[in-house]
Amino acid sequence: MSTEMPSHASPFVYGLLQGLFKLIAALFVKQRIVGLDKIPQDGAYLLVMNHLSIWDPPVVFMHTPRRMVSFVADKWRKNALISWVVSTIGVVWVARGEADMSAIKQSLGFLRNGQPMGMAPEGTRSLTGALIQGKTGAAYLADRAGVPLVPCVVYGTEAVTANIKRFRRTEIVMEIGEPFRLPPNGRAKAAELDRYTDQIMIALARLLPEKYHGVYADHPLLQGESPVQ
Repeated sequence: MSTEMPSHASPFVYGLLQGLFKLIAALFVKQRIVGLDKIPQDGAYLLVMNHLSIWDPPVVFMHTPRRMVSFVADKWRKNALISWVVSTIGVVWVARGEADMSAIKQSLGFLRNGQPMGMAPEGTRSLTGALIQGKTGAAYLADRAGVPLVPCVVYGTEAVTANIKRFRRTEIVMEIGEPFRLPPNGRAKAAELDRYTDQIMIALARLLPEKYHGVYADHPLLQGESPVQ
């Protein structure tokens, strides 16, 4: 299974798309971007983000300085435009609702080859307006590949669509936290992966205003020390 970028995913096209997205975004949103300097400048990492809106991935794409491969639900393959855009950016197609071993193997190949990746540990867009329960996929990949995790939050995007209809610009925030690593293991089992997933989700909660803490609002780790290793 190939872990190479598709031939049409050229740096020129990638940069052109970033610029186009920024131009479009300037019409609809006011952006505050914090912590881009915390993103590792070389080597693989796994960027983990919350997911409130369909606008979150474009915001992250616009501002991350290094090309990342992202996870996208395979239902979007049927949309010619979206399929072309995300394939140009770099994508691992995921069959939602099942253990997609093909996607897992492909992702580990990318990470072990030094390719940064990005994903939402919640596995889907939150319909509550706040964090929902994280799944163990991000913890599994970070554990098996031995790469750092880069927490990233985006908020305010949940209001973009409604405000566009009212001809209003939306204030959104994207913030990158300190990268951290899970305890060295490489063979973590279910209980450990659950614990690591809590650490990942709490790292996101720490960057978010309280109203977005969701199911992690009362989690003991949120009041304790950072999981950064």
